[in-house]
Amino acid sequence: MQVGYKLATEGHDPKEIVELGVHAEQAGFDFVELSDHYHPWLEEQGHSGFTWTMLGTLAARTERIGLATGVTCPIIRYHPAVVAQAAATTALLSDGRFTLGIGAGERLNEHVVGGGWPSVGVRHRMLVEALEIIHRLFEGGYQSYDGQYLTLEDARVFDLPETPVPIAVAAGGPQAARLAADKGDGLFVTEPEASLLETFREAGGTGPAYAEVPLAYGASEEAAAEEAHRTSRWTLSGWKVMAELPNPVNFDAASGTVTLDDVRGQFSCGPDLDAHVEQARPYVEAGYDRLVLMDVGPDAHGFLDVAGEQLVDRVRALGRS
Repeated sequence: MQVGYKLATEGHDPKEIVELGVHAEQAGFDFVELSDHYHPWLEEQGHSGFTWTMLGTLAARTERIGLATGVTCPIIRYHPAVVAQAAATTALLSDGRFTLGIGAGERLNEHVVGGGWPSVGVRHRMLVEALEIIHRLFEGGYQSYDGQYLTLEDARVFDLPETPVPIAVAAGGPQAARLAADKGDGLFVTEPEASLLETFREAGGTGPAYAEVPLAYGASEEAAAEEAHRTSRWTLSGWKVMAELPNPVNFDAASGTVTLDDVRGQFSCGPDLDAHVEQARPYVEAGYDRLVLMDVGPDAHGFLDVAGEQLVDRVRALGRS
């Protein structure tokens, strides 16, 4: 069991993301996971720096902690050749501490380059081609690829780590879980769904299983819930909505009826560490072994202090119970 910390790049400016990553290492987290967005989900979040620059800076500022994207979409805003080069460089700069999290993306971030937003079936087929391209480039040498949606022409990533960068593929359903088993080295989910992990394993997946655990730490339950509602009410809209809306204003409208009680039903809120440990338990019981604590409370550094002293070891111990 490993315990990670979610660095939501939409919630803090780039310098603060780096400082939080350094603090997470000092607090004893095993890894940090950075979202890779062009826009924030809501205007209230107010940020969305370039994730790969922050990853490079964190590689230089830290010594032990693992780094991961959670997750990068390699089919529209980025070409997979660029993702392969960025991942290889980050792995080298971090001395092998990097994991590439990959997913089919959201319109929120991908529409900005004017390439349209395909149906979910097309996106999954594009993702297969993107992963095939990335794997080829990780093999070394000059590579070409002529797919239905994506092409690669005589390309080589010159600076590669000795061991290929591990790839964790995001899944919200059985088709994506089977894709993760076939083309990835691990699974990435956002809900404690045992069936997704079972599908991944049955399809031959043998790598680590990542899952995000939503919580809001704060001095009071009310303050934590209010901050979670202000910045993270969008999470209650569901992935079918989250993948399709183009801009923060649309997410504001879509989450307009979300109440504080709704947020309390999704996030463990407040200073009670027992509640946050119990929030993580269903993910462990479902079989996930890389838990990512996604704190959206009002005091990120305060959370990291408390997590380092009292929470990380307790969550890690769930995997031994």
